[in-house]
Amino acid sequence: MKTLPRLLMATALAFSPALMPTTVSAADLIVGFTRDADTLDPANHRNRETETIIRNLHDGLLTRDANMLVVPEIAESMTQISATEYEFKIRSGIKFHDGSEMTAEDVKFTLDRIALEGAMGGQTSPRQSLIGPVASVEVTAPDTVRIVLSEPWPILPAMLPNQQIVSRAFVEAQGNEGLATAVNGTGPFRLVEWRKGDAVIMERFDDYYGGAADIAPVGKACVDRVIFKIIPESASRVAALLAGEVHIINELPVFSMAQVEANDGTEVMTVNGTRSFFIAMNMEGEHFDDLRVRQAAAMAIDKDLIIDRILGGTAAPIDGILSPDAFGASSLPSLGYDPERAKALLAEAGFPNGIDITLDTEGPFKDTAEAIASMLSKAGIRTTVAVGEGAQLTDKWRTKGGAKSGDMYFTSWGNGSLDPFDIFTPTHRTNDRGNSAGYSNPELDALLDAAAIELDSEKRAAMYHEAELMINADQPYVYLWVPKDIYGVSKRVSGWQPSADSRINLHDACLN
Repeated sequence: MKTLPRLLMATALAFSPALMPTTVSAADLIVGFTRDADTLDPANHRNRETETIIRNLHDGLLTRDANMLVVPEIAESMTQISATEYEFKIRSGIKFHDGSEMTAEDVKFTLDRIALEGAMGGQTSPRQSLIGPVASVEVTAPDTVRIVLSEPWPILPAMLPNQQIVSRAFVEAQGNEGLATAVNGTGPFRLVEWRKGDAVIMERFDDYYGGAADIAPVGKACVDRVIFKIIPESASRVAALLAGEVHIINELPVFSMAQVEANDGTEVMTVNGTRSFFIAMNMEGEHFDDLRVRQAAAMAIDKDLIIDRILGGTAAPIDGILSPDAFGASSLPSLGYDPERAKALLAEAGFPNGIDITLDTEGPFKDTAEAIASMLSKAGIRTTVAVGEGAQLTDKWRTKGGAKSGDMYFTSWGNGSLDPFDIFTPTHRTNDRGNSAGYSNPELDALLDAAAIELDSEKRAAMYHEAELMINADQPYVYLWVPKDIYGVSKRVSGWQPSADSRINLHDACLN
């Protein structure tokens, strides 16, 4: 416990009075959060942490409960009229934070703003692909909205919880740029202040309609005020929790779990995650265009050992891109851990003396990447870890259709819908936005396209199983694991549980 004083000192610095609000109350529920929001505009980001903050201020047509079941939220009901038409009846009496009533026109405006090219003052929403082939949104009655698709897309209901409804009048008054920092949502909390880099402060919205009828309790939020306190450094977040200065922290490090559990006032809470970790191998480069070299890399890594020793047993191994909990996931052949066979494959590929490569990763994953690099090196793939910023690595590895310049990239992709469409397609379809391996297989492309519009769930699951067998054989990535999401939680908190989509929904959270 010698490290605790240093941790508490870090916390004291993190909670400098100059940064935190001067009137923090003992009744305030405070979340020690890893990352600040990129924006408060629900349509102008592609980031889970940003969405977590926004979804406490805004609600959507549909939402998910803690078990990932899709249920109505702003919508009172959903009816599928045909393979390409869905109708939503909107609840009456829902108010925006400024007191104005939300209407079906606001729902249409919100979805048009996401779906239509250039609808955000000439900019197209980065979330456009998350609502797929939406052709039009029609108001068919004062309380009814119809979404018309250009082709069948059975996962529309699974994707709609990602879109939050905004006020047309408010957006038109503020402008698209103004919406980055101003909020007029229908969520359980209203924005008080956003201190960029420090804290997002919200207070209970007393005219809240109550939220999803299927998620109890229905009604106003339990606490008067919540604060997302931005604490990127893990040790400082843990120290803040142990000191009682925050009540929930996300991304609790595995090595801190025992300390949090041993503390009288805190506990660890986990939930199966939805983020698949993998290593992209540059198939456009000089080494990994050969299947034998890609297989050698997979055989060089002892996934089970890393899961046990570094991840504390809090992850599930994968041999394809899908989480074990995802729709269509099934058991796949495993190359297993075999460093001697890896060396032999390198020799067969023309590299009897091994190869020298660089493994790119972001800072939070440096330790895990170095463990992987050590294993690769022992099998003849001599590996140096290079740490880069997320945006820089995205530009390097995920420029749509652009040439890759690296060797290997330790990274991940989230799949909050637990449907293959929003993880399988972007990471494996030719030239798609997340295809960091540069993989191209026209047969797979056709299969993914067909699966996206297949309405028969059994046929669709079989298609994704066939697709997983294809990539399992081609090995464009080293598929690693899906970790659990780990939270540290004060025992003063009740009524809250983590969700697999990483959302920290504070509507039901109470502070005792």
